[in-house]
Amino acid sequence: MSRTYEFVQLDVFTRTRLTGNPLAIFTDARGLTDQQMQALAREMNLSETTFILPRETQVETQEGKRVRIFTMTEELPFAGHPTLGTALYLHSTAASGEIVLDLNVGKIGVRFRTDSNHRSNRVAGDVFGEMRQRDPGFGPTLPPDKVASVLGSEEIAAESPSQIVSTGLPFAIVPIRDSKSLANLKPDLARVGALLEGTGARFCYFISPKRQGRLEVRARMFFYGGEDPATGSAAGCAISWMVRHGLAKSDEQVLIHQGVEAGRPSEIFVRATRDGERVTNVRVGGYAVEVLRGTVTL
Repeated sequence: MSRTYEFVQLDVFTRTRLTGNPLAIFTDARGLTDQQMQALAREMNLSETTFILPRETQVETQEGKRVRIFTMTEELPFAGHPTLGTALYLHSTAASGEIVLDLNVGKIGVRFRTDSNHRSNRVAGDVFGEMRQRDPGFGPTLPPDKVASVLGSEEIAAESPSQIVSTGLPFAIVPIRDSKSLANLKPDLARVGALLEGTGARFCYFISPKRQGRLEVRARMFFYGGEDPATGSAAGCAISWMVRHGLAKSDEQVLIHQGVEAGRPSEIFVRATRDGERVTNVRVGGYAVEVLRGTVTL
């Protein structure tokens, strides 16, 4: 017997359609096998696809909304734009001040602020969602000369360390000297993989912070042979790193611009708290807007 599954596609970390990072959400994935979820993620051909697995109301109240995240090649324990986009979709179906997602990494809460009195039953770019990620774990720093060799240049900002950080998914945070150098980056991904071997991280998040009154950051992330328009999981690592190393103040909201070079500009709002030597309360937020709906019959 065939069965039809509904999906919604959003552009996340943007209020403008056809920008930001696309996300497909299967709104009721009950009955799908792991293999079918992976195959559907390949079919959608996006950086990530999420699958909502509804449960009894009492269970969801206690445990949160069960959601699984797949790239085109694998399942992830956590990723930023799928978490935010899925939570904003769920908020559009039943408005709530906070929604908790039960991910493979654990429970992640997302809180909402509405910019309009108009109530929409679709994700319309008028609700700001902000997730609290896990407290960061700070890993080893990377030798500057080896990072420079991967980039094929001396573009790294030597005054700050390149370091492995995780708020649910580890990344190497690599500071770049300026936005022009960042725009011209052409990293050797095979050498990046070799550099990161054994660190727990698989990808670098290249950032170029600049303070002009408020702190704003340009960022890029290359993966799977392409470039990610917005990487919420890495953005949480980046603000943790910036607060830890004194580039951002405790609880200062910082705007990360990503996806410019990929032709899909995105805006990621981040902040974190410095508590003595600890960094905690890592928050990553933004908007999303729906672009299409459809069904898949299997």
